[in-house]
Amino acid sequence: MNRIDEKFSELQSTGKKGLFPFLVAGQPDMETTTELIKQLERVGAAGIELGFPFTDPVADGPVIQSAFTEALKKSITVEKIFSGLADARAEISIPIVAMVSASIVYKIGVDKFLDKAKSAGFDGFIIPDLSLEEAPTIAEKVAQRDLRLAMLIAPTSPYERQRKIAQTATGFLYYMSVAGITGERDKLPEDLADNVAHLKEISGVPVIVGFGIKGPEQVKLVCSIADGAIVGSAIVRRITQAVEEEKPREQIIQIVSNFVSELISKSGIS
Repeated sequence: MNRIDEKFSELQSTGKKGLFPFLVAGQPDMETTTELIKQLERVGAAGIELGFPFTDPVADGPVIQSAFTEALKKSITVEKIFSGLADARAEISIPIVAMVSASIVYKIGVDKFLDKAKSAGFDGFIIPDLSLEEAPTIAEKVAQRDLRLAMLIAPTSPYERQRKIAQTATGFLYYMSVAGITGERDKLPEDLADNVAHLKEISGVPVIVGFGIKGPEQVKLVCSIADGAIVGSAIVRRITQAVEEEKPREQIIQIVSNFVSELISKSGIS
């Protein structure tokens, strides 16, 4: 069974919810990223969403955009990301999901990219700029390799479009709690619970929520209605600050793992 399916099956059987931290691959270098993945599994992360740096991200806010830019300046490449995860995979068992632009996938070639990603140890993909028309073809190729294609759903998407997206998604649905771009927010939308409930009704896969989640109380709220939460900008910002303060790798890893551990323990989802 695919590791994404295994993780959600495990969570559901124990009545727990999952925290899925988002990391920018290569921030500040690939060695730090792979060590972070290992440590975040140790403190209880259910899985990792690993962002492939890209020059023109679709929905990422300034914090993640800046981290992408810095990673690209340091010549992070797709091959380096694959190599880094492959080196770490023997030591980790949690699912790793690639957040990657469709242009990267198509430039390398869909089949070649998927084969390399599977060999490296990825379990699934989120392709934010993949059109709904192209998604079924990619989903079929992904399924042939026992991988998963999670799909993004925005709160502004019409119900009929949501239904089509839900029918295409495998692994899980990623619900964007707010319209617009990623970034920490003080308050989540009041209609979040209703929207997630609707998606759970029309989908046969777990629903996790991202965008705007920055602290334990929001993780607790999201996980009371969904199957898990994704936290990105709050983590990436901490890494950026630590790098600017010229902290060594060990301290960067400790800062992030302490924060993720706090999100899990104080939200009560552990």
